[in-house]
Amino acid sequence: MVIVLEKNIREDDKQRIRSFLEKNSLRVNEITGDEETIFGAVGHVSIDPREVEVLVGVQRVIPISKPYKMASREYKRDNTVIDIRGVKIGGNRLAVIAGPCAVESREQMMEIAAKISDSGAVMLRGGAYKPRTSPYAFQGLGKEGLRYLREAGDAYGLPVVTEIVSAENIPVMEDYVDVYQIGARNMQNFELLKKVAVLGKPVMLKRGISATIEEWLMAAEYLLAGGTNDVILCERGIRTYEKATRNTLDLSAIPILRSLTHLPIIVDPSHAVGIRDKIPLWLLHRLRPAQMVLLLKSIIVPTRPFPTAHSPCIPSSLKK
Repeated sequence: MVIVLEKNIREDDKQRIRSFLEKNSLRVNEITGDEETIFGAVGHVSIDPREVEVLVGVQRVIPISKPYKMASREYKRDNTVIDIRGVKIGGNRLAVIAGPCAVESREQMMEIAAKISDSGAVMLRGGAYKPRTSPYAFQGLGKEGLRYLREAGDAYGLPVVTEIVSAENIPVMEDYVDVYQIGARNMQNFELLKKVAVLGKPVMLKRGISATIEEWLMAAEYLLAGGTNDVILCERGIRTYEKATRNTLDLSAIPILRSLTHLPIIVDPSHAVGIRDKIPLWLLHRLRPAQMVLLLKSIIVPTRPFPTAHSPCIPSSLKK
């Protein structure tokens, strides 16, 4: 439930309300907006909302109807803006996150970081651990890749985001990562979501290839309920009958999500379109700075046989 507090509520009344809710096994988050302050109370509700409504300092109580509580727009009316080492995700300014699919060498990461920074990107992405369809494909450099990613990010002032594929990697990754990415394959790996949530760091949650919007938001709820306040949703395309592109980018999900959730939204055209020369064209036709953050896969030499060399952007096209 959402408890809207009176504007001039006394601090001791506020504390009494919080204590009452916590004694009834509810987790309480205080959210201060431009117009009002609320308590978001989630958990198994065993009390009548009217018991809360009569407490001194309570203006009104609003039940949350959605199965995802903390992710819902009912829980928080204002859009969430996440600050990642000075980079704002979720505001009105366009932000671009770029980098290679896989970290392959120190030289590669330093060169890409330099070029995408010069092109206006504000965060660096790259995979040190890679879940592949084929067991024979390159699986990533592991800890060595994390070191290269961190060094390149620090050298050019770019926070780093990388995918976590197993909870076993957490002790190795903790000192290197600014944002954990949960990939499409792991969107509903609930045990992994719970383990990452308790770390308290920002998490980028990619939509599963066949996931509904509600399933996606319920996965986000696992993260929020587990302790992470900063969750970013990433639309990366869903699987349809279409074969002309790698995936089908579900842009219709963006306005729907905007009405359902306060969480920031990232759009990943690289994984969706999967055709390098079509990505800049897509950006020209679809880009709306107030709507999205972009996640782009970038490489330096497109002719090199990378595992997914058909989909990345070249940094020069990113600058355009």
